[in-house]
Amino acid sequence: MPRSSDTAPPLTALLRRYENPGEPLSCKPVAQGLLNRGYRLSTTRGAYFLKHHLDGDHEAITRQHRATRRLQALDVPVAPPLEDGDGATVAVIGGHCYALHPWVEGRHRTGAQLSTAQSRRLGSLLGLVHTCLAQVMDTGADGPAEHGSADPDETFGLIEELLELARSARPRDSFDTLAEHRLLQRRALLERHAGRRPPPGGAGGWVHGDFHPLNLLYRGAEPAAIVDWDRLGVQPRAEEAVRAAAIFFVTPDGRLELTKARAYARAYRRAAGADADELRAAVHRVWWERLNDFWILRWRYRLHDRRADPQFPAASALAVWWTKNYEAVCEAFAG
Repeated sequence: MPRSSDTAPPLTALLRRYENPGEPLSCKPVAQGLLNRGYRLSTTRGAYFLKHHLDGDHEAITRQHRATRRLQALDVPVAPPLEDGDGATVAVIGGHCYALHPWVEGRHRTGAQLSTAQSRRLGSLLGLVHTCLAQVMDTGADGPAEHGSADPDETFGLIEELLELARSARPRDSFDTLAEHRLLQRRALLERHAGRRPPPGGAGGWVHGDFHPLNLLYRGAEPAAIVDWDRLGVQPRAEEAVRAAAIFFVTPDGRLELTKARAYARAYRRAAGADADELRAAVHRVWWERLNDFWILRWRYRLHDRRADPQFPAASALAVWWTKNYEAVCEAFAG
């Protein structure tokens, strides 16, 4: 997929903006994504995380930075960017946007690596994020008044397109065979459940927008920093809680660890002040979203981008398992 730049970041021009950042020793890529590219920058004064924002939306990036600085003041574990000599946190060089963050030592942990107590702590953390965002962000923020749900008629068309692409793939491999199987299976499920499309959701509140294991660093047993705030925005809050759980607590064979999800959801509800009805509605909307979602196949077959392929077996199985165990999932989040 095309990117705005594949060259090394302009370290000399960047570092001269900061007071005493040290001389650069190394700059190694640590992450790649559609919205940004990250580097571990080592200098004579220490280590930094250098972020190249590929979308280049200066206003949105500044808003993210302002939010994380305010969240840090409320004891939310974040890693706000450093200010340069002029007090700015976004460096625009050659038409590209960069930000320099302190390097946070830590590791990512999946739900399988979390105990039930740590799952509870995770739910409390996301609830804290949502309540603190409500304090630090403008209440009159831009965002749709309602959030619609996927149209199954459009999904049926997408399934036909993806089926044709999967069947015609050459050389054909086991992924293409699984993709065809899941597409046929999902089409049958949608035909059976098309009448359960949820109504539009409410405007909700400010959310992280991409809360999952790769955006949360742990130091030991405790969260050290929530990172990557590129999708900060206004959405139904409880849906982020359910969506995150469906990533943290999915097993390789596509089930949810409901004991951990239940502990997480109860803690989230207490911390965020969300009631059972809100979580039940969120479960239904996210289930419908998963039933209609084929982003991994769109990346592979439309964009020829295979980075997400390893996620497909579990993610595609989850939609099937969730449909079969719908009431059990609702009870775990809302019971």
